[in-house]
Parts: sequence; C-alpha cells; structure tokens
Amino acid sequence: MPMAQKKHIKQPLKPVALPDFNLAFDISKPNRHIPSIMEQAKKSLIGLPREELLAAVAPLGVEPFRAKQLWHWMYVRGVTDFALMTSFSKPLREELAKHFVVQRPAITEAQKSVDGTQKWLLSMNDNQKVEMVHIPSVTRDIGALCISSQVGCTLTCRFCHTGTQRLVRNLDATEIIGQVMLARDQLGDWTAQSQDRLLNNIVFMGMGEPLYNYDQVSKAIKMLTDPDGISISKRRITLSTSGVVPMMKQCGEELGVNLAISLHATNDELRNHIMPLNRKYPIKELMEACRNYPGLSNSRRITFEYVMLKGVNDSIADAKALVKLLAGIPSKVNLIPFNAWPGSAFECSDDDTIEAFGDYLNNAGYVSPIRRPRGRDILAACGQLKSASMKLSVTERAAIAELQREKELAQGLV
Repeated sequence: MPMAQKKHIKQPLKPVALPDFNLAFDISKPNRHIPSIMEQAKKSLIGLPREELLAAVAPLGVEPFRAKQLWHWMYVRGVTDFALMTSFSKPLREELAKHFVVQRPAITEAQKSVDGTQKWLLSMNDNQKVEMVHIPSVTRDIGALCISSQVGCTLTCRFCHTGTQRLVRNLDATEIIGQVMLARDQLGDWTAQSQDRLLNNIVFMGMGEPLYNYDQVSKAIKMLTDPDGISISKRRITLSTSGVVPMMKQCGEELGVNLAISLHATNDELRNHIMPLNRKYPIKELMEACRNYPGLSNSRRITFEYVMLKGVNDSIADAKALVKLLAGIPSKVNLIPFNAWPGSAFECSDDDTIEAFGDYLNNAGYVSPIRRPRGRDILAACGQLKSASMKLSVTERAAIAELQREKELAQGLV
C-alpha cells in the first residue's frame, strides 16, 4: 500500500480510563433501563455521608452551606433534577448536572397484589436485579418497605426462594438508600406530612443477609435515620438476620435498630437441615448473642421469626421447646405461615395448627401474632423474593429438583 494512503487508515481506539462509578454492566440482554455510558460516568450523590458530599462538590466551588442545601433538596424534598434546585444559581445547577446525578435504581417490572402489596423488580447500573416490596397497613396509613441488601443470597435456607439464587454481590449504600427513595417517589410520599406518609417503616428482610454486608448496610441506615434528611426513626427500622453471631453486638452498639432473628427451629439438628448457617453458629451461641444484644429490654424486644412448616416444626412439643429456648430474652414471636414457591419441598401448616401453636406461646407470656400473608399472588410474601429475571444455574436447578423429590417422597408419590 502506498505510504500516502496510510494516514487514512483508522487506527484502533485506545482504551480510556474512566472513574470507578459502578460502570460495569451486562449488555448480553437488552434493557431499556440501563443508563447510558455518560450517565454512568457521572457520580451519584446518593449514599454519600455529609462530609463526603461536601468533598465531592467542593471542587465546583460549592460552599458548605450550599452542600447543606443540596442535602435538603435530595433527602427532604426528593428532587432528582438539578434544574429544579432553585436555591442555586443557574450556572451552578448546570455544573452539578455535568458531573453528578441523583440516582435511583431503575424499575424493570412493577406488580400490585389484590391486597395492595406492591413489588418492584429493580435494575442496578450493572444490570443486576433485586426485588423490593411495599406492604400497606390494613389498619393505619403506615406501611412497611421490605428492602434488599444483596443481589441473591449465600445462605441457602431450604424454605426460602431467595436461597435458591446464588449470591452475586453486595449492594452499596447508594443502591440501598436508592430503594427507599424510589419507593417514596412511587408512593408520592415526599410532600406528605410525617403522620400521613405511606412509608414509615423499613425492614431489611428482602434479598440477602444484611450482616454479611454490614459496612454498606450500616452506612445506609445512618443516613436513613439522619434527622435532617429522610429522618426515619431507629425504632422504625428492623434488621433481620439468620444469625450471623459475630456481627450482632456491633449492630446493636452502632445502629440501635430493631433486631429480628430468623429462627424457624428449636434444635440444632433441624436448624442445620433447613438453615445451613446454623452449623457455623449453632442455637446456643445465637441465643447467647441475643441475650447480650445492646439495648435489649422489655420495651426493646427481639423479634423471632418462625415460619410454620407442616409436619416439620409446628407441633405443641416444638412450641414448648421454643418457650424454653426464649426464657430470659425480652422477645416476641412472629408466626409466619409458609409461603409456597415453585419447586418448594415444604407445605404450610394448617390454620388450626398455627392457631394452637400461637395460643401456647401467648399463654406462656410471649406475644405471638400470626403474620397473615400479603402479596402471595405476586410472589411478594415472606420467603418468596427472587429476581425473576435470573436464569437458574445447573446447581440451582439441581437443588430445586432435589427439593421437589423430597416433597414427593414425603407425600408418597415416588
């Protein structure tokens, strides 16, 4: 080729180093909610504590009092568009928009149950998905938002649908807080007075084990409870754990939120089988950690969650063992009728059995409400959450097949 023509040859583009703002995403499946490269290259201001927020915007000439105003626009008024932050000059709003975003997760799918429960499948910047559920109150206009802390879960509890999905990664504080802010967007809660809000209770009972993502969960909780921001009371936030014993004390000391323990069995043999984490932190260690939980008192009780599995853990003998196990721990027990999901090996206990179990606990002095299933028709009830978009791996399909075979064996079908 003549030398004169070489200058017209297009050279391969050199890779450009971009700032690490969660740019990785999966393009194997088209998704209209995936932000553009330019949008992802901008840093989200959501999830930055006050000092980090100031440090991020200071290079643009934003003074501390302006950073405080920015905090107010984002966390008190719920504004996502810098152009609407009218206390700033137009040039400053334009500069902020060039470098930053006020980001929420994207809604991939929204469902609403006949009972008013709403479930959202949310997509993050890397196209990983989690589910979030809003459960409206049946007696007062105060609902609970069930949020996720991880994409998938590592615990493989045998009665939980999320447990059949592999752990992909932890969510960061931006993604955790973003769920709460998105729910307020959807419910129109930003302009409501506190007593009229539909969302005043947050429960970390969605996908994942919160105490296996403690750093980001604690960062998010501290921002959610900031009195000058979203301002949700610590007493209205509940963190549910399957029993990550070493982290429980730190959680109580640093966060002071309500603690819920997914218990579901009263002896190690059964709990080892249905909750493999028990092999690492057996019941005796878990109960000792509960007794020593900081701030525990009759006015600040631990909630023990107990899913009712037919013929597995629902006898009066089990109820007696549970009362003995909880002795000396200020506590209440939430009895959860098992919520079925495809491939599950378990069935829900009969209503009469659940009532009898609850009556025994109540008569022994433990408040034991039966948590009536909400959102079952959209797989939004307790234990049913799983990203519907996830393809089952070979291991997951094998696990579901094994559970189905156990169910058939128990029913005498094979």
